[in-house]
Amino acid sequence: MIDTLILQKVSKKTIRNVMLFAIMLAMVSPTVILAAEKGQQHDAIVVGAGIAGLSASWELAQKGFDVAVIEMQPLYGGTATMSEGALCIVGTPEQAKAGIIDSPQIAFKDFMTYGSDQGGPGPDVEWVRYYTNESRHEIYDWLTGLGVTFEKSAVLMPGNSVPRWHKVIGKGRGLVEPIHRACKQSSRVTFFYGHKALSLIRGKSGRISGIRAQRIKDNVSIDYLAPVVILATGGFQGNMKMVQKYWPERQPLPERILRGAGINATGSGHEMAQAVGARLFNMQYQWNYATGLQSPSDITGSRGLNAFSQQSIWVNKAGSRFVNESQDTKMTFPELIKQPGGTYWAIFDSAARNSFFISGWSRESIEEGLFNNQQNSRFVKSAPTIAELAVAAGLPPQILTETVNHWNAMVTAGSDTDFGRIGCCRTPWSNPNRIERAPFYAVQFYPLARKSMGGVSIDRSCRVLDDSGKHIPGLYAAGELTGLAGVNGKASLEGTFLGTSIMTGRVAGRAAAAELSGQTKP
Repeated sequence: MIDTLILQKVSKKTIRNVMLFAIMLAMVSPTVILAAEKGQQHDAIVVGAGIAGLSASWELAQKGFDVAVIEMQPLYGGTATMSEGALCIVGTPEQAKAGIIDSPQIAFKDFMTYGSDQGGPGPDVEWVRYYTNESRHEIYDWLTGLGVTFEKSAVLMPGNSVPRWHKVIGKGRGLVEPIHRACKQSSRVTFFYGHKALSLIRGKSGRISGIRAQRIKDNVSIDYLAPVVILATGGFQGNMKMVQKYWPERQPLPERILRGAGINATGSGHEMAQAVGARLFNMQYQWNYATGLQSPSDITGSRGLNAFSQQSIWVNKAGSRFVNESQDTKMTFPELIKQPGGTYWAIFDSAARNSFFISGWSRESIEEGLFNNQQNSRFVKSAPTIAELAVAAGLPPQILTETVNHWNAMVTAGSDTDFGRIGCCRTPWSNPNRIERAPFYAVQFYPLARKSMGGVSIDRSCRVLDDSGKHIPGLYAAGELTGLAGVNGKASLEGTFLGTSIMTGRVAGRAAAAELSGQTKP
């Protein structure tokens, strides 16, 4: 089910239709084909109307090519619409105005250091160099030219030497809508919503010549034919079978993992590409979060939201803290999955309630959809005392009371002698308040499957490679499907998923357009 509060600007009727499509999609079997229609011919086919697919489509349309975009949902945007719409960009006017000294060289070192670890390959050097050199031009300048607006100041995020996390005004929708609008205005991009891509079509010469799709509403099979196909189907973190299949060997598999990726992130592009010989790489490089809140609007209980309060402390089933909460997922996730049951509770007071954050949600939506909704009492526990809160959450009252009292004493003293959180970094996490103003709150969290940092192997032109390292003629890929081109290595700097999706989408679109320019148009 889709988290309805995320789509705040969409009508209730549209949201209801999206939900119905999601249910229909889950019921559709690729083997159930009732009828067939004559194939449609285009210059290029893009599979996926997320931010990577839209970026690729824009590039093709600018070169005058007819583009068919195949999207299994009734709306464009994909996972990007659920996001904060923030991008990691180097050398922006916002940085300059704030006196922040940044450069591709500084950024390159940050990327390579943060994404490397002992054992296994780190970030792809060439793609990292391209990203750090070109993010200002390829991402910032392009987006502002389309009408995207950024907040005035960049934010410092873990792994970065300087602030370079740029938030888009309007969050995910404020980022995606201008790109989609530009595609529509070109009149050369046609969107086929409610169509699920089933397989790639390969000619006798070995060249990819289109895709076979299924129209969900009536199970009709349609062949979309074109000299080039760009796969931009997203990651696989919405497919628990794939998440578990490629789970990192060094990490224990949690009892419960919430699906935090978009409903399109099922790994369908991986399967289609692999079926024609594409090589998959670094599939075990998963970027999962320790901040998974069960989605109140999901009746299945399987979907999660990225949520947290920077003024909270995290306690396990025993009622004890277990980690420096201010650290990023690179450090907190491994600690979470070591805890009994792979779960914890965030404990905070009424003064910290306003700092509770849910990715993609507005303050109003958080209050109305979580705290003020009595139906959500199973997600948020509250009580006038810490001991009563412990009882409501199923935690040991005496131990939780001692944990909070000890925390308050450390805040007063200005030193976290247990985990070193207080004063450790330049974020609100490291400057916490005492937990002392009733009512008190406890919110339970689980591991959140979020992003894929491994995927379909591509070259520098986003052409899909086979096991021998040769490109598969006519086939390109972009975005999270490619593991973000290996830019992150083993750990992701925040803002690089949307940023790299845009960049690889544009590169793939330009490369496909250049190839088409040397051919006779069908």
